Amino acid sequence: MRSLTLKLILAFLLISVIGIGLAAVLARMVTGREFDRFIMDRSRVEFVANAAAYYQTRGSWVNADDYFRQLGVPPEPGAPQRPLQFVLVDQAGTVVTPSQPYRAGERISAKELARGKPIVVDGRQVGTVLDAGRAPALNDREAQYLASTNQALALAAFGAVAIALLLGVLLARNLTRPLRDLTQAIQAMSRGELKQQVPVRSSDELGALTQAFNQMSADLARSNELRRQMTADIAHDLRTPLTVITGYIEALRDGVLKPTPARFEAMNNEAQQLKRLVEDLRTLSLADAGELPLARQSISPRMLLERLAAVFTHRAEQGRIALAVAVDEALPEVNVDVERMVQVLENLVSNALRHTPAGGQITLSAHAEAGAMLMTVQDTGEGIPPDVLPHIFDRFYRGDVSRGEQGGESGLGLAIAKSIVEAHGGVITAASVLGQGTTFTVTLPSS
Repeated sequence: MRSLTLKLILAFLLISVIGIGLAAVLARMVTGREFDRFIMDRSRVEFVANAAAYYQTRGSWVNADDYFRQLGVPPEPGAPQRPLQFVLVDQAGTVVTPSQPYRAGERISAKELARGKPIVVDGRQVGTVLDAGRAPALNDREAQYLASTNQALALAAFGAVAIALLLGVLLARNLTRPLRDLTQAIQAMSRGELKQQVPVRSSDELGALTQAFNQMSADLARSNELRRQMTADIAHDLRTPLTVITGYIEALRDGVLKPTPARFEAMNNEAQQLKRLVEDLRTLSLADAGELPLARQSISPRMLLERLAAVFTHRAEQGRIALAVAVDEALPEVNVDVERMVQVLENLVSNALRHTPAGGQITLSAHAEAGAMLMTVQDTGEGIPPDVLPHIFDRFYRGDVSRGEQGGESGLGLAIAKSIVEAHGGVITAASVLGQGTTFTVTLPSS
């Protein structure tokens, strides 16, 4: 019983057999009961008619018992005579034709007589017919009718079971087919073939499961590809400064170059680049593990943005870019790791300065909204292409025209900024119009 298809087929078949069996039994019971009632009613009508005719002919109930017993003699010689189905009671309430449980000469109460069928002759009630409580005797035609009815019910039941079995097989296969497809796709993924797409065959829960699997497979394949790309990028970032450093060391060792302060400074710069790259990777790994340390303290958004502006004022002036701070009055403080949040905002402002031409403007602003604090870095720079914008915070994504770090940076700045903001329970988003500028928004819960 390891096959889900077989289990479903047997379950459908069992439910169908039980349902059809109950329906057939109930149909047989109702049919038999109603047919017996019909025969009983017909026999009663005949008995009453015979009794009325007998009384009208004889004028009394004398020898009525012998008359009705002769009517009940079976046509087959030697067959036992069946007891009378009905009891005849005269107008005085005395039993004339006895049949168990009624005895000859027994007086019947008025209440019981009221449940009987009256015998009326010339407008006068001359007697009453009571049921003896016995099943009606069936003739050959009636017995054949019941047998045909039972046979039809049996054939209908077997036909319904066959149809239920066929539908059960089809339904079970239809239900398990997506599961088989998913199983095969999962097995392929276990072999390293991460990009799997399973056909969506329905819009029910199985269809939703298939769509979720396809999305997961696509995300895994993309993450794997980006991981490979990141590995290649990091290898490149490590190789370049290491090549410079080892080149200087070998040249100095062999006496090709003379040691000078400028050469030692160049080697130190490359070593610092390696240190920054390693620190960025460490920050990301701590954020992934949920272990990024945060030394929280309360600080006003204005103080945070003014500190940031003071750091970049000189660089903005050198690039002839206006750097402004616009903060609403009486804003509540935010509870953050100040150094980590400065790292986030410095990354955003540094990117804005890099991509804003001379004569442009960068605005640092903050305002409260719906119980949260929003800090924005808005520039009038070149903007970000629409196809690049959704990926700028992906740590494995690196586009030549995006705001990825260049010129000595690790290329992981925005991914780190996202991790730090999320560690604070916040969200960082970006909106951009190509050729008009970009706005980064950091949303943090208020203190």
